[in-house]
Amino acid sequence: MTETLFLTSDDVSGLATPAEFVDAVREGYRQRGEGAQAEPRTKLTNEDPPGFLTTYAAVLPDTGAMGGYTYSAGFGAGDAWFMTPLFDAESGEPLALVDGASMNPFKTGAAGAVAVDALAREDATSVAIIGSGAQARGQLRATATVRDVETVWVYSPTKEHREEFAGEMDRRLDASVAAVASAAAAVEGADVVVTATNASAPVFDGERLEPGTHVTAMGQYTPGKRELDTTTIERAKYVPDLRARAMQDAGSFLHAVEEGVVDEDHVYAELGEIVAGEVPGREDDEEITVFDSGGTGIETVAGAYLLYEKATAEGLGTSLDFAPASEALTGE
Repeated sequence: MTETLFLTSDDVSGLATPAEFVDAVREGYRQRGEGAQAEPRTKLTNEDPPGFLTTYAAVLPDTGAMGGYTYSAGFGAGDAWFMTPLFDAESGEPLALVDGASMNPFKTGAAGAVAVDALAREDATSVAIIGSGAQARGQLRATATVRDVETVWVYSPTKEHREEFAGEMDRRLDASVAAVASAAAAVEGADVVVTATNASAPVFDGERLEPGTHVTAMGQYTPGKRELDTTTIERAKYVPDLRARAMQDAGSFLHAVEEGVVDEDHVYAELGEIVAGEVPGREDDEEITVFDSGGTGIETVAGAYLLYEKATAEGLGTSLDFAPASEALTGE
């Protein structure tokens, strides 16, 4: 038998800071840029009851861990469950099983912040947030660890939600955070634009992006999700988390290809290639950059291993026994 640590959402909630998640995820993307293995998500859909089952995985050899997400959403309960199996990258033995729900906004926000650090202007101080949910909160908190954010404008369709978000973030961050009445008002003059929505149509006009803007879009992980318009894709240096995603499930990019605005060669590089120094990131203060964050096992494994180490040090979690196949299959 092998002892494996089970960590509940309560065990890991608040266990690591946004800055610690960013550091761990940056290291994960560096490894990917140097050849670590990672695959885009697979998604199995069900019609009745409507729902889907998603998996994705990565191996981070320098971190010493591998694993990913398996999660379901919808179906009869109308909810989602995020299970994160974590394995030792040398022995292959299971290290932990993590309830990944509370980790989700932080590890995804960290991926966005790594991209901001690699692609946004060094002097970027103003941020536009489109969306006001947990993912928007995670993106903003992580972004504030890599740039000296002074001003934030947030827009979401429900006035109450955007005002609640603005009030909470204004208290939490050393920045002025205000709700605005339109996406156009949020984007105008912003150095960094972050979209964290479930939109199926573009959430702002790409013509409004000023030269030098960086955009992180994290809500377009299926062909039917489309936060960015074709103008934004066409104008930008386009960087996905994984190159293979661009023609598989990156909704805005696929739409731009279908319209004949760009082709597959418009993909500049994966984020990991830039983090690892294999290719340059931003090359001048005028170019527009886009990071398309669809979710990968890279940030998932990096974030889960960070939590596993911290939980182990603090004596958190419950020990589970897993039988190796050599015993379980033979019954010996």
